[in-house]
Amino acid sequence: MSMTRTEVLERLQEIFDDIFLDEVVVTPELSAKEVEDSLLHISLVVSVEEAFDVKFRVGEVEGTGNVGEFADLIIRRRNGTNA
Repeated sequence: MSMTRTEVLERLQEIFDDIFLDEVVVTPELSAKEVEDSLLHISLVVSVEEAFDVKFRVGEVEGTGNVGEFADLIIRRRNGTNA
């Protein structure tokens, strides 16, 4: 089932709320540097993979510059494209 970027961002907000103790407001511009913690990063990626039923290649998530690009990557994975 196809999702819009807004739907992905809303679901990401729910995941962030579950993982991070401090409030993190998910916006397309939010960067990993603003919430970086290696263990939390791993937990976040695993939670996203489970929530959206997708898998990422090593380094793929790190190649995104912000949450908006991460959302676009999730949409591409759900649609079965690599571009």
